[in-house]
Parts: sequence; structure tokens; C-alpha cells
Amino acid sequence: MLGITILPEYIQSEGAEALLDNLLKRLPLTAVSISPYVMEECPPEQGGEREPPADSDKGLARLLDRPLWGKREVWVSAAPSFVPNLDLYKGLRYQPQSPTSLTHREGHVIDTFIKAAHERGIKVFFQVQAAIPPGYRVQFGGPEEDDKPCLPNGSNPSKTLDNNGSLASPHILDYGEAMIRDLLTQYPEIDGIRTDWPEYPPYFFESIFLDFGPYAKAFAFQKGFDFETMKREAQALLEHLTVGLTDDLLTLYIEDPSKLQERWKPCQEWLDFKSAIVCNLLARFKRVISEAGGPETSLFPSAFPPPWNTLSGFDYAKAAKHADAISSKHYTMHWPMMLRNYSDYILERNPSLSPCLLARFIAQSFDAASPIPSDARDFHYPEPNEAHPVSLDSITRKQSLVESMAPDTPIWPIAHSYGPTDDFIKRAGAALATSKNRLWINRYAYLNEEKLKALETLF
Repeated sequence: MLGITILPEYIQSEGAEALLDNLLKRLPLTAVSISPYVMEECPPEQGGEREPPADSDKGLARLLDRPLWGKREVWVSAAPSFVPNLDLYKGLRYQPQSPTSLTHREGHVIDTFIKAAHERGIKVFFQVQAAIPPGYRVQFGGPEEDDKPCLPNGSNPSKTLDNNGSLASPHILDYGEAMIRDLLTQYPEIDGIRTDWPEYPPYFFESIFLDFGPYAKAFAFQKGFDFETMKREAQALLEHLTVGLTDDLLTLYIEDPSKLQERWKPCQEWLDFKSAIVCNLLARFKRVISEAGGPETSLFPSAFPPPWNTLSGFDYAKAAKHADAISSKHYTMHWPMMLRNYSDYILERNPSLSPCLLARFIAQSFDAASPIPSDARDFHYPEPNEAHPVSLDSITRKQSLVESMAPDTPIWPIAHSYGPTDDFIKRAGAALATSKNRLWINRYAYLNEEKLKALETLF
């Protein structure tokens, strides 16, 4: 079973039938994700955004492997592919994006694509953002100030890659439900909803220590969690893992990881609390999907792999009670970027630490770097022609673990197509071989003809 994320701009650029037929002549494609927007070129001085996205500036090195409108780097603007039903959003803090002339001119391509895919036996899912209103596309939108998730000290993280609101915010949840109901009413033929970032994405070190905002506090009180104790323990751990670290402690944690696990034990209630927030969101979204789309319409969230999922609040076993399938993201170009983000944050607050020991400590803790650099400042986002510095065994271990957590729920690994062809095929092959013949690929933008030809060898 093979799925590919194909964002609408490529449907517009290549044509629905031509795109699908080109894939099907090579690959056993069974599912696709699209999103409910359309796009056009727009100069940056007129508000355009870069495609491909910058990934907190680390992704500026990459260009599209598959040209979009004949270009490998494009400045674009987007609009919803449909006219929202405003009655569904009445009284809500967040409102859908207004349709534009682009909506009326190009919106029909989404209907055309859904029909063409179904005629070819391919399921179609909408990929939407779980907590970034208006939710159609990751690069625009976001929460109001008081809907942002908070650190234990009450502040917001100084750096984020995502723009998620608090998953405990009733405003975020109410909007997400209204958006899903609207989409399933407008597009009743789609097969399900794929929610992206239905968790607290831990791209930066501070982002691990969410959420202690006012809405999270109210949720904790409602569900019987000890908010003040959780906040105190999380703050103590944050301080320990920054200013409290020493080279002797790093050596101890490297040689005996159980000692680090002991440091985390007082935070178990907080981790359970985060997963309760996530499961509440999934349960609410699944209820709306069943009501608006019927029992055959799927909730198909995507989440970080271990151990990041524990930190993001996405407990695969608990989430599986609400999801029909789950994707585990093996976005291996992000892994060294995240390790670099973590090490920079720690070294800024504790410059006396050995960068060599810190590199070993972080890489071992996340099983996410091979080879391990001799200096934590050498973790980096891989260049377009650079193999991702992770081992295939790490992909296998992470995918096997999530499948063991939820054995009765299909867990699809997602291999990211960014990077050299040979490296991508090795990573995709490792995920496919581990996953009971399931593979999802993100994104079509990096599937040039060379990679498509190479993918044939996996099937």
C-alpha cells in the first residue's frame, strides 16, 4: 500500500489526470493526501511565501526537485479551494479564510482531482492543520496571543518552527471541529482527514516543555491533574537539562541511560497530561468526522516517532483508540536540525559543557544521528545532495516500536522524499520493509522522474 502527499499546486501545474497516470504507470498508488486550497505565483513584495518552505531558515538550501510551473523555487500565495459555510463558524473566535478570485477561478481542480483519483481506485484524504487556524496550509495562519501554549514559567517559547495554538484551547478545538464539518460537507466524497501536528511539535528544546497556559490549567483541573506540581517538576527538569548539566552528568547519562530516566520520573504525570490533551482533540475531531462524513470516513493523524512522540504528547496506544490509522513521520532531514536546535539552546545557557559529550548525549537520547559528530555544533540540516545522517536501523527501530504500541491500528511510516535519490530509496525501503508493506511519501515536490523510476524497484 502506497500513499503520497500531493499538494494542490502540483495538480494545478501538471493536471489531475496526467499527474495520476504518470504515477500509476510506475507505482501501486493506493492513497493520496491533498489540501483544500489552490495556489498561484505571487512576488514576495506582494506577500508571497517561498515554496519549498524555509523550515526555520534551515530549509533555504533546498529547491524543488520536481519543478512547479517550470521553476524549482517559487513565491506563491494561496486561497481556499471552496467557499466556507460561515454559519458553521458563527460566534467562534477563529474564522475561515475568505475566498478570493483565485478560489473561483481554480477551486474546481480539487473536485476534478478527487473524481479522477476515485476513478482510478485511489483513496483521497485532506491534510489539514490540527491547531493552526484557518488550517488549510501550514505556512499561514496561527493562534491569537492568549491561545499560544506556555512554558512552566508562563512565557511562550522564544523559537518555534510550527505555529500551533494550545491544543487545550476551546477556541482552537471549536474551530477545528467547524473546519472539519465544513470540509466533509463541501467534499462528501473524500475518504478521510489527515491531521498534521495534533501534538506539541518538539522542534526546539523549549517546545518540549509545553503546555502550561491558562487553557491547559483549566483542562488539568477538569481532568484531575495536579497542575502546580506538574509545572514545578517540568521547570525543575528544564533547569536540570540546561544550567544543571555537567560533563560528569553527561558521562553518567551516556554510560547509564536509566539514570536519565530516573530524572524524568517526577514528570510522568505531566507527560500523561499532555497525552490527555492530545487524545481529547483526537476524540472531538473523530466525533465530528463520524457525524459529518459517516462511519467509513477516517481520522488519520500524523505524529512524531519515538522518543519525540512522548515529548509531543502523542501516545500511540492511547491515540489509536480514536484514530483509524496513524502516520509516523520519519522526516530524517529534520532530526539533525532538531538535535542542533537542542544543543544550541543548552550550550547558550551552559557554555562550559563539552560539545563532544553533549553531541553523544543528545544523539544517544534520540537515536537520531549516525555518525555522531565530535561536536554538538556540527549537527546540521543536510544539503540537497547530502545523505541524511541517520542510520537505517534507527528508522527500523522507531517504526517497529510504534507498531508494537498500537498493534491493531495501521501505522504508516512516512519517508520524506527530500535528499539524494539513492539515500531516499534506502530510507523509504527501510520503512517499507518494517511496516507490513505500508509506505507514505512526503512530498511529491521532491519526487522527480529519477526518484519515481528508482521507487519502482521497491515494489
